[in-house]
Amino acid sequence: MAYYCNPLNIDYRYQFNADPRMGGAMQICREAADPSMICFKGRYYIFASMNLSVWVSDDLAHWESHRLPDELPLYDYAPDVRVMNGWVYFCASSRDHACDRWRTQDILNGPYEKLDGTFPFWDPNVFVDDDGRVYFYWGCSNQTPIWGVELDPVTMLPITEKKALIEGDPYNIGYERIGEDNSTLPAGEAEIQAAFQGFLKSRSMTEDQLPSDLKPLILGMFSKRPYIEGAWMDKHDGKYYLQYAAPGAQYNVYCDGVYVGDSPLGPFALAGSSPFSYKPGGFIPGAGHGSSMQDLAGNWWHTSTMRISVNHMFERRVGLWPAGFDADGELCCNQRYGDWPMKISGAAEDMWQDPEWMLLSAGKTASASSFAEGHEPEKAVEENVQTWWKAGSAGREEWLCVDLGRVFDVHAVQVNFADDKIEMECPGQIRPGTQARYIEERNLLTQWKLEASADGESWTVIEDKSAAETDLSHDLVVREEGFAARYLRLSAMAVPYGQAPCVSGLRVFGLGDGKAPAAPEFTAERISGIDMNVCIREAEGTLGWNILFGTREDKLYHSYMVFAPGEKRVGALISSQEYYVRVDAFNENGITAGTCIKIG
Repeated sequence: MAYYCNPLNIDYRYQFNADPRMGGAMQICREAADPSMICFKGRYYIFASMNLSVWVSDDLAHWESHRLPDELPLYDYAPDVRVMNGWVYFCASSRDHACDRWRTQDILNGPYEKLDGTFPFWDPNVFVDDDGRVYFYWGCSNQTPIWGVELDPVTMLPITEKKALIEGDPYNIGYERIGEDNSTLPAGEAEIQAAFQGFLKSRSMTEDQLPSDLKPLILGMFSKRPYIEGAWMDKHDGKYYLQYAAPGAQYNVYCDGVYVGDSPLGPFALAGSSPFSYKPGGFIPGAGHGSSMQDLAGNWWHTSTMRISVNHMFERRVGLWPAGFDADGELCCNQRYGDWPMKISGAAEDMWQDPEWMLLSAGKTASASSFAEGHEPEKAVEENVQTWWKAGSAGREEWLCVDLGRVFDVHAVQVNFADDKIEMECPGQIRPGTQARYIEERNLLTQWKLEASADGESWTVIEDKSAAETDLSHDLVVREEGFAARYLRLSAMAVPYGQAPCVSGLRVFGLGDGKAPAAPEFTAERISGIDMNVCIREAEGTLGWNILFGTREDKLYHSYMVFAPGEKRVGALISSQEYYVRVDAFNENGITAGTCIKIG
């Protein structure tokens, strides 16, 4: 059995972000986003933004990074890949010039044949229908829609006029609102202009001094309208599923919705299962701007972008989840425990199966050799990727330890390294553009050792990567047979650029021998067409809850994981839909389903 745990365990390259037009300081972070995933000649490939590489896997659990040739537009966002007639077609985004395409029959070794582009576009997606006709979708803006056009399959040039396919409607589609937990509706014109003038004043600029290409972007930012972006098309049982992302990658509610039609260029109707990919809670949130794919065993998968957004707005990672179509043809995705270890057998799977192992480390006692102010050791067990323990030095003698409180049967440990504010000179030349940057080309190293103990005195090495030649900042250790442990200790750490090590999550998974929690007590009320409140009663012996909701009692396809009782507003509803809600409880020993209720 193969196992993985989101975010995907792969090297994420550092970005040195600097846009002199905005007068901002250098911002340094890791990033990968906007994944396009395909199956080609029996192997799986993910192309992600700003990674200079393609990731390849034989089982969807273990991924290796391979450098792509420099001739490809590796500094352009949202690479799109599709298989057509034995070729893999590649393109990426640019608003500054006509976007070229490339094609190859060997992804890792090339060569890549260039096809000259026709027009600028952003967030591209090519779709090949069963009859060989080719369609193209693009769009990434809070001012314009997702567009579609038919292409000539030989020249890949448009042969029809572009057609508007999806436009945002945040007043009726709750998950399209911007802000944490979909908290903000669009601004009025007076508010937009006041914010714009305040922006100019804060930078001692006049409107004439602002580069002309920046003004619409800034006005769009102050409009508080959602970005409608990241198109991806799939066909299933004669229906066309046009997927798209909203409202913005920096929010915990970044998600993928879906419209369904009878032809590749519509008309389309919003699916009741939207947003079909939605993960606002848990350790690392976000599940927007992705792609869907069927594996060799017939299982569907969805991969998309996950959010950190601390050191830079686009500090992001990549996640992967089981997906599929129900008996009514509705596209759905299982993200109920979407950043816990998941197994992949290589055979046909039930996409709704519960995790084998439970979360053991959340809220437990943590200690360390030292810590920087504001980055205490307990930050590593908060189940929050935006907070972390930071050692007081970069020395290899530093350590971090989690006390589970008693001995558990441990089966997996996820070691998540974070980046605190890095201050250093850029090691290469900044590339100009919409978001000027340099992407680290060197292969860096992340090293550590993991030990376990039942009594805090006698220690056993579980994994020793203190001399590893890899840079995996979200590494996963799996022991299917399990081992008994109360204490897990991380030591002998070394991370890129000589930083003091930072750990956002030393996450432990396994099984307790106690009772699963009692069925949760909760109330749910629809407070507007697009919002509901769920109030969960505190219960002894419960670690957390999963709020499940959907359009029918047997279609609870959306989930929001919380670790605190009380009131939670969920703002992802569609005004025209009625909803059912169920709250499930979990602890170290298991999951207990609650009672499903209708909220209208």
